Amino acid sequence: MARGRGPMTLLILGGTGEARELAKELVARGEHVVSSLAGRVARPKLPDGEVRVGGFGGPEGLARWLTENDIDAVIDATHPFAERIGANAAEAARATGTPLLRLARPGWTEQPGDTWHWADDLGHAARLLPALGERVFLTSGRQGLGAFAGLGLWFLIRCVDPPEAPLPRRHEVLLDRGPYTVEKERALMERHGVEVLVTKDSGGAMTAAKLTAARELGLPVVVVRRPRRPETASVTTVQGAITWIGRETKGSPA
Repeated sequence: MARGRGPMTLLILGGTGEARELAKELVARGEHVVSSLAGRVARPKLPDGEVRVGGFGGPEGLARWLTENDIDAVIDATHPFAERIGANAAEAARATGTPLLRLARPGWTEQPGDTWHWADDLGHAARLLPALGERVFLTSGRQGLGAFAGLGLWFLIRCVDPPEAPLPRRHEVLLDRGPYTVEKERALMERHGVEVLVTKDSGGAMTAAKLTAARELGLPVVVVRRPRRPETASVTTVQGAITWIGRETKGSPA
């Protein structure tokens, strides 16, 4: 895509902290930014610039939207586990010839003293749990919890909004939003007698304190691997995205 002077129109698929940071930077540079949020969180933190909430109607709907709104580039800065919108974005970008970038924070890495058990998905994570502990701290989000519903273990389920049924029979729900501190995470686990932690490999600092707390308490952690994403240009930082946008637009400020 060659572009001369004047603001670009950029679509950021987001909801993550990186998406908000990127929108803020681009708006400050004078670009027209539209941030798209899935609408699954009741009170999301809104980014700078224009915001739309809800789906596009699959890859065909997204392709039409890109064309109708003269989008110069798409930045997929969605959560690492939002694989459906990632696939839709890749298909729509190919169909319309729109440059697409994946902005994804790095995943977490196991540290000395950690006892991690990797799972391919939530179902796999559920199958690992009975051998690891009776009291589970479940931090995998509010969707897909039916994978744990058949277990007789006790679950502390933490999520931003109320979780969807079915849920494990023995559970307590904690509605909370990060960032969290190591001290508070450790105290929470001790107070509830947690014996094993379950998390997705979301990456980032906002919710990483639970991993440190689990390490300090000597608790095993079940980590769900990230799903595969379509092959596309990708960066791990907001500055990397800014550089890519400048290179793709050949003349726009970066």
